[in-house]
This record gives sequence, C-alpha cells and structure tokens, in this order.
Amino acid sequence: MTDTIRLTAAQAMVKWLSVQTTEDGARFIEGIWAIFGHGNVAGMGEALQGAQDTFPTWRGQNEQTMAHAAVAFAKASRRTRAMAVTSSIGPGATNLVTAAALAHVNRLPLLLIPGDVFSNRRPDPVLQQVEDFEDGTVSANDCLRPVSRYFDRISRPEHLLTALPRALATMTDPASCGPVTLAFCQDTQAEAYDYPAEFFTPKVWRIRRPQPDPRELEDVVALIRAATRPVIVAGGGVIYSQAEARLAEFAQTHNIPVLETQAGKSALAQSHPMNFGACGVDGSAAANAQAEAADLVIGVGTRLQDFTTGSRTLFANPDRRLVSINVAAYDAVKHGAVPLMGDAYATLGALTQALGDHRAGPVEDDARSAWLAAVDAHCRDQAQAEGNKPNDAQVIGAVQRATGENAVAMCAAGTMPGALKLLWQPSQGGYHMEYGFSCMGYEVAGAMGVKLATPEREVICFVGDGSYMMANSELATAVMRKIPFTVVLTDNRGYGCINRLQQGCGGVEFNNLYKDCNIVEQPRIDYVAHAAAMGAHSVKATGIADLEAQIAHARSRDIPTVIVIETDATDGPGFGDAGHWWDVAVPETGRTDTLAQAYSAYLENQQRQRLVN
Repeated sequence: MTDTIRLTAAQAMVKWLSVQTTEDGARFIEGIWAIFGHGNVAGMGEALQGAQDTFPTWRGQNEQTMAHAAVAFAKASRRTRAMAVTSSIGPGATNLVTAAALAHVNRLPLLLIPGDVFSNRRPDPVLQQVEDFEDGTVSANDCLRPVSRYFDRISRPEHLLTALPRALATMTDPASCGPVTLAFCQDTQAEAYDYPAEFFTPKVWRIRRPQPDPRELEDVVALIRAATRPVIVAGGGVIYSQAEARLAEFAQTHNIPVLETQAGKSALAQSHPMNFGACGVDGSAAANAQAEAADLVIGVGTRLQDFTTGSRTLFANPDRRLVSINVAAYDAVKHGAVPLMGDAYATLGALTQALGDHRAGPVEDDARSAWLAAVDAHCRDQAQAEGNKPNDAQVIGAVQRATGENAVAMCAAGTMPGALKLLWQPSQGGYHMEYGFSCMGYEVAGAMGVKLATPEREVICFVGDGSYMMANSELATAVMRKIPFTVVLTDNRGYGCINRLQQGCGGVEFNNLYKDCNIVEQPRIDYVAHAAAMGAHSVKATGIADLEAQIAHARSRDIPTVIVIETDATDGPGFGDAGHWWDVAVPETGRTDTLAQAYSAYLENQQRQRLVN
C-alpha cells in the first residue's frame, strides 16, 4: 500500500516547493512574496504560516513590484534560482500581468500563484470575480495566459501532482524559461487530499546545457573561417549560461571583437581588449563602426531586438552573413540567421576547439581607445555655469568614480538605460539592465532583488523622477528587511527621455515635462522627504562632487539610501558619432515644417532597412 500524507492543496504546494533544490543544495524557489486577500489568505496563508521555518514568506507593498523584485533576483542569479509570488484574485492577480510580461520578454523564471474563483462555483460571483458572459471558465487570471510560458488552473488538489513538476521543468529549461502561472482556486487551496508520500521526496533540478548540432557547427565554422571582419554580438544568454570566460577566450583566441547588447553588457569587463562596447541605437562609435563593416555577425544568446540591430540598418555590409547561437529555435532563426542551436558555454567551447588556431584579420583598436577616452571626457566633472544643472553623463561619471570593482549599476527605463549602456564601464557582472520590456517602475524593487541575490555587491539603482513616481513603495520593504542599496534619483521634472524623442520625431513638446502638461500649477515634489517618510536615508546632492561623497557615505548603512540630484532634461546622453537610427514611425502629414523634415528623414532611413538576411 502506498504511503500517503493528508494535506490541504496549499500545504502540499508549499511542502513540495520547499524540497526542490539546485545542485548546490539551495532551494530553487528561494521563497515567496505574498500580499494576502480573501482569495489566498485562508488557504495559502495558513500553509505558508505553518512552513515559515522551511519556506520563507516576505510581505511587499504591491503585487507588481513584488514580482519585479523576484524577476531581478532571478536575473542576478543568472536563472539558477527563482522566487514565487502569491496574490488574491481580481486586482491582486491583474497587478501581476506587467511583471509577468517583463519576465516573459527577458526569458526569466518566475512562479506566480494568484488565487482564483471557487472551483465548485457555489458562491459565484464572489468578491472581485471577473465574469465572462460567454465563457464560464474565464477568470481574471486568464489575463496572464499570453505572458506565461506555462499556465495551469488548479481546480482539484491532485492537479498539483502534474502541474508543479511541469512548472519547474519550464523554469529550469534554458529554452523555455519564463514565467509560470498556477491559478489556484481558493476552495481548492483549502481542500484536503491524501498525497503520495514519495511526491515530497527532495529533487535536484539541473539546468541542462544543450550541445550544438554537429552539422550546424560545421556550417558556422566554415563561415567564420571565410570571414575577414567578423564580430560577436553578446546577449543575455552569455550571462545566463555563465559563459563569460568562454566568450573572453573565444574572442581573444580568434581575434574577433565583441559588441554588447543591454542584456549582455558586463559579460566582458569594459577593460577587456576585445570589448568594443555597446552596439545599436544606444551604441558606441567604436562598436557601431565594427558592426557596419562586419561581413559576419555572430549573435550569442541575443534576441536581436531593434535597439541592437538599429531597426535592421546597423549591419550594413551588403555581403554580411548572420549567425545566431541560441538555445531557443524561435530566437536562433530571427532575421534569416544561420542557426547554431545550443548552450552558449558549450557552443563557444565547441567552436574554439573546431577552429583551432584560426584568427580573423587584424582589428583596428584605435577606435576603441578613442571611444574610451571620449567617454572619460564626457563623464568628467566639468564646471557648471551658474544656474546650470549637470547632465546624465556627468552623473554617471560621478557614480563610476565613487564606486569600485564590485559595483552593479542597474536601471530599466527612460534616458539612463541608453546613457549607461553607452558610458558605464563595468567590471564583469557589474551591470543589470531590464531593457527587454523597459518597464518603468522596475528600478527600486529590482534593486532590492539584485541585492538579495548578490549581497556582496554594491548595488546602485539609477532611476528618473518619472519612473520613481510610478513605483517606489518597495523602499519601505527594503527598510523593514534592512536590504541596503543606493538609489540615484535624477530629477528632470518629467519624462525627459520621451520629450527628446517627441521632438526628434518632428513633434513639439507636449505632455511629457510638467511644464508642457495641462496643469494649473507645477508640482513641487520633495523626493528627499518622500523617501525619508518610508524610512530610507535620503539626501539631495548639491552637485557632482557632493554626489560622489554621498555615494561613499551610503556604504556604511544597512538600509537604502536615496540621493536626489537635479539634472538637465534637454541634454541627452549621446555625443559625437555614437548611436544609430531607431525606427519610430513619424506622422506622414502634419502641421509643421519640422514634422515634414522628420518624415523625409524617416523615409530615407527606411530605405536602409534589411528585412531579410
């Protein structure tokens, strides 16, 4: 007779999650973020309270930002560990949609356990229930279907026997990795069942390394041998597969320059001689010159998003070929690329072995040296004319000078992602950017998640006043849990980045900076007082030199520090020949000559787009 354990479905879920481990013995699901409501407090709440010594629960301030913290934790852990988030039904569940989309786009593991309606339907409609007039099986949680890599509705206790293993199989598979939603009917959570005791046997989850197909490998080796000016585009897959050393070896052995995406930046330290910096829309002059001349582009773990490819205009050599090394077939064949499916670590090793002592032609590194010198000059603490505010580059320079090798710069949206990709010079692993979804409001919660994953590193969160206003409440959570990180809040009095884009597309300033909004009075937001009200240490920097000093002071604290500095909204991050075109549709007809000129330039750039390989 099979041994059984009688548990509620919620108790069984928590018990099972607590014994799923990584190869180093740690829990794969480190713990769970929870805001309780009527849809999860009685079932999941009781189960989590009883298991708090073996499976930790953390209270956040908002379901979306709790999930952002969980996503950042997974990203900083290089997908080797993850977190769960539970919510009630209705608005608690729909608050998770944005974070799930963020995890989906970035290919990051996240376990969502929102409460759901009653499976027995006896009290329907319950509080917060979304009713579909044509489909009785629909609930608010169905909003999560398109942004989940695996979705299941737990309407019977025994569903866990298959749903939970499928969930972790998805999250630990490098090709299918992404968010999982287990919508948990609230009456099912509380229902008891005799579970087989063996279901709770501890299990080790290994993240596999798919090996490259020998025929695809042979094709790519031939392309590399034939190329005279190859380049590598390093994406987030390099970091997720922990292939940084392999990438460095491959680039140096075969003399191939490395260009960075937002997700791949810091796979190589900026000081590495083959690192030519960021490419694309927010790229460096050195990297983009290499990209434009390349006759072979080797993407490694990249989605080849439009910022990376300059909306398909960057790789301009008419004879160039494109190779994509990726674990996912969906990504490997984008842009008509020659696919080389496999784990980045394993594939780069196999390529190095097959290529032997092959080296590409000489690489002109004068452009790289000139670029780095220009970065230093651009980020220098320059004397400000009276009444003038510093720009973002000077803020970045100050933080760079005030931090050491273990600093991690993190951000998500606005001007700073482009400026940081262009100008921040990280050590290996010193960069964390959420730019797959570029989600405003990720920054503060994300910084907390990064610090939880890498407590030994100094975490610097760059956030504009616009993003800060969208989501800042997890500062209070970080204070309560004593999770120290430093927030550099650049106040340019509105959405400065999109204001510049609006003008660049031929428009006039409207509804972005506060001064151009339909308001009666300019807001007077005291960000220092606001952060202090949540318990953070907060201060306003009087200038660049004071910003450097305040960064140093923050290291001694065991709570978050928020440093506010006013910046110039009109001064963008680019300079010289940096950057590349970005396809943002310009109105075909309008009221101004400026708009007509912008549309004419738009048509010219469209002609440069390469829609097939």
